[in-house]
Amino acid sequence: MKRPRKNQRHSQYHWRNRLRRLLSPGIWLHRHASVARDSLERMGHNRLSSIMTAAVIGIALAMPSTLYLLLDNVDRLSGSWDDQASLSIFLKDTVTPETATRLLKTVQGWPEIGSAELITPAQALDEFSQHSGFADVLETLERNPLPTVLVIQPVAAHALPETAGALRDKFSKLPETEFAQLDLQWVQRLTAMLDIARRGVLVISSLLALAVLLVIGNTIRLEIQNRHDEIVVTKLIGATNGFVRRPFLYSGIWYGALGAVFAWLLVEGGFLFLSAPVAKLAGLYQSGFSLQTLPFQLLYLLLSAGILLGLLGSWLAVGRHLNDIQPR
Repeated sequence: MKRPRKNQRHSQYHWRNRLRRLLSPGIWLHRHASVARDSLERMGHNRLSSIMTAAVIGIALAMPSTLYLLLDNVDRLSGSWDDQASLSIFLKDTVTPETATRLLKTVQGWPEIGSAELITPAQALDEFSQHSGFADVLETLERNPLPTVLVIQPVAAHALPETAGALRDKFSKLPETEFAQLDLQWVQRLTAMLDIARRGVLVISSLLALAVLLVIGNTIRLEIQNRHDEIVVTKLIGATNGFVRRPFLYSGIWYGALGAVFAWLLVEGGFLFLSAPVAKLAGLYQSGFSLQTLPFQLLYLLLSAGILLGLLGSWLAVGRHLNDIQPR
């Protein structure tokens, strides 16, 4: 019976030893924790350059986060308004109060109508004077210029833009109607603009993510060049590419994580700076609206994105430049 050769015994021992290490999670975790700690300490030795790199990454991550939050706040503000279509029917000046009341009762009997309200010129003028701040000026008017208005709320089947438009045309044909306005149109325009803005934020986010990859990749490339001799010596004593690659990957992860934290501080600080003026403006319009900052889910997403971009950027840089460093 032939004995296994020396190279075969060495190869078997190598794979058994490697398998034993893989099956020992404590050793694996300890090794990775040690490399992560050493990478962070190396960044601490070059504190100024590390902070500057993390700041650039943070600014790149903060820009799409800020734009997303601004759109989210505008969407939340528009969502506080009535999502259903409503119609404002402006009656002619020649329509008497009795005729307007009869028209209201007739309209309330239509199957398309959910609710109808009659606003007299006196009620409209009183409401306008209370909310506009021009009460003194309005008292000087010789006559009330505001018309009688019917505010119509269609049923759910006729609250869609298409069916509400047909209902508006029906009101426009009434002899008492001066002008019929569909109040949902401006909300629809705002929603369409928000959709375009979201796509723009997605494009900007993609470009800034590419910028983050380039920043981290260039930083890791410079670090590889600075540690060229150390890498050569490490490979001479038998270190694998995976062993040499690991510290640089953790450096990229740390850069991404610190950049995400920096981005969070920028976004929170910016929205805190804007919260007081926005609350004051909302108070002038009798609204309790306030700016909403980063929710926990978005903060977790920001941190995950930073770590993923850091890992990917460092992996690309290490894969491209580490194979070029070989012992002679």
